[in-house]
This record gives sequence, C-alpha cells and structure tokens, in this order.
Amino acid sequence: MAWRRRPEAGVGARGALALLALALYAPGARGRALEWYSAVVSTEYVDPHTNRTVWSVSESGRFGDSSPKEGAQGLVGVPRAADRDPEGCAPDTRFLVPAPGGRGDAPWVALVARGGCTFKDKVLVAARRNASAVVLYNEEGHGNLTTPMSHAGTGNIVVIMVSYPKGREILDLVQKGIAVKMTIGVGTRHVQEFISGQSVVFVAIAFITMMIISLAWLIFYYIQRFLYTGSQFGSQSHRKEAKKIIGQLPLHTVKHGEKGIDVDAENCAVCIENFKVKDIIRILPCKHIFHRICIDPWLLDHRTCPMCKLDVIKALGYWGELEDVQEMPTPEPPLGSVLAANLSITLQDDRSEGSNLPSASTSDSAPQCDASFKDDAGENTALLETGRSDLQRGEPIS
Repeated sequence: MAWRRRPEAGVGARGALALLALALYAPGARGRALEWYSAVVSTEYVDPHTNRTVWSVSESGRFGDSSPKEGAQGLVGVPRAADRDPEGCAPDTRFLVPAPGGRGDAPWVALVARGGCTFKDKVLVAARRNASAVVLYNEEGHGNLTTPMSHAGTGNIVVIMVSYPKGREILDLVQKGIAVKMTIGVGTRHVQEFISGQSVVFVAIAFITMMIISLAWLIFYYIQRFLYTGSQFGSQSHRKEAKKIIGQLPLHTVKHGEKGIDVDAENCAVCIENFKVKDIIRILPCKHIFHRICIDPWLLDHRTCPMCKLDVIKALGYWGELEDVQEMPTPEPPLGSVLAANLSITLQDDRSEGSNLPSASTSDSAPQCDASFKDDAGENTALLETGRSDLQRGEPIS
C-alpha cells in the first residue's frame, strides 16, 4: 500500500527568512555611514550700556563636510549693509569687522546668511578677504536646526553652520558696531547610518520575492494537506470495506488427529510457524490456510494470497470498487455449509465429466465414481456430525 507523507510546515518560512537576511546583509545593502561633528560656539562682547563682558557658550554649530575639524577664533565680520549682499555671494563683497582699539590686523570670522549662491562660493569670497573661518547661519524657516554642507575645494578654512536665531543675534550686535569675539571648538562626533537608494530597491525586490515564495509555498502546503487528508479518509474507508469482505472467509480451529492438516509438518506462510492445536486458521478460496491473526492484516494491505497470489476479493465475487459493498457485514458461514457446497460442486463436476464421456466408458467407470463419492460423503458427514456436537457443547465451530 502506498503511503503519502504528510507535508511539514516551517520549511518555506525558514527559506523566506534566509532570503531576507541575505538581502539585508549582502555586500552593498547598507549605504555608507554619515559622520559629522558638532561645533562649540563661544561668543564674547562688552555691553556698551553696562560696560560688562557678556559670554555665551553653546554646542549649537555643525562643521561642514569638507571643513577641517579644528578650532578657530577671531572677531566677527559681516557683509557691509551698503553692499546689500548679506549672503556674501558677490566676489567684491566687503566685510565690516568692528575691532576694539582700531586693530585691523586681528584674525576675524566671516558671518554670512545661507542662500543666494552655493556654500563653496560663500567660503571662497570670505577666504579671499583673509577670513580665518566662515560661519553660515541657517534660513529662518529651519528654526534652531542646522543642515549638512558640501563645499569641496575650499581648502583648509574652517566652515560651520549655526541656527538662524544664533546668527541673527550676532549679526545685530555687529551691525550696531559692537566687537564680538567668536571662538569655535570641536564638539561631539556623530555617526548616522543610512541605506542608499540602490540598497532600498534591492531590499524591496528581495522582500517582494520573499512574499511571492511564501504565498506559493502556502498554496502548495494546503493543497498537499487537502490531498493527504482525502487519501487518509479514502484509505480508512477502503480498509473498512475490505475488512468486511475478509470476514466472510471461513474459520477453523485446529484439533488433535484432524484429517487434512499435518500439525507437525504444515506451517503458516506468513509467520513461518507450525500450526498448533486450538489455533484459529483462515481458509482462503484457493484452499491455502493461515493463522487468522497473520492473514487478516496481510489481506487488508495486499488483497492476495501470500502463496499463489490469488486476488481474494475478486475470488469472493466483488469485481467493482470496495465502496460498493453493503454496509451490513455478511455473517460468516458455518463450516458444514462450506463443506456441503464443496461437496455439491465436486458432484456436479463429476457428473459433467461423466456426461461428456462415451456410454461404454461411463458404464465401466460408474462404480468407481460412486465408490469415491461415497467415501467423500462419509468424511463430510462425519465432519458435519462433529460440528453439530461442538455446537451442542458450546465449543467454537471447527
């Protein structure tokens, strides 16, 4: 009998997870790490109303991508208002640098607004004016935020960005003629990992592929499960009907000195053990005998005699499917009726053979046939009488 292996769950899920892991950790799946440094901005000026020095320190700046990560200091200079170029984009932009005591050769830091031109143009304009550093303040719409700056090709000049409120505060002081000294220091290193656009596409394709494989696996799994359940149900129904048919085969109990069975010589072809007294045997249509507990499971699986390969189900007259068998089991016939049926069949065969022979030979062989018939009838009658006496004593039919 062919057995179906029940499909196991979890194989497709493990494969899908492995595919996703491969997509995430494949070379190039992750983009480069974004590294940037914050800047510590310190300002110092003298309040003209109170004649007191005011200090302010905050880590509110951000170094540009191409800027050297080092400190710088100097007086703050802003584009002149007369030039009307607060962004410092024009090549001839002049800067106002209030200096205490009129010292015009002191190092200074350019403060310009974002916008109007590229970051590189702003830095180069201030560098041509010998600025030691360039500070850009963000646009008003960004609030207190700073953004990355790309200004490759500006040399070794320090470039940072501060927020809009911080830049406007310093700008107002300088435009009032107050000298503001600014010191720039290196702040905290920040590392931010991000996934590149190419990696996002790769991961998306891998995820979609994983979903398609998972869906296909689920469909295959449930189809296999449905077929497995159906085959199990059909197999159980098949075995149930076959068991009813096998139950119609006659049984016999082995006794001492029984004719036709040599207890010491004959054995069961299934278990290869000799027949013993009181063993219950099953008699097949081909007249081969076996232990009932041995042959019944064999017939459920194979339907055929282990010795001559006779199809027992067909021999009993069931040519169609087993499902056509009636639900009510047929009782097992007594041994006497089986023997009587065999006897009648033998008699009919003898008569048919006798009718085909010439009349002369028939008259010669008639006494011999009658003699053999009487011997067989005597043996069958003795077995029938033995069966009746067993029934009266309550013993099993033999």
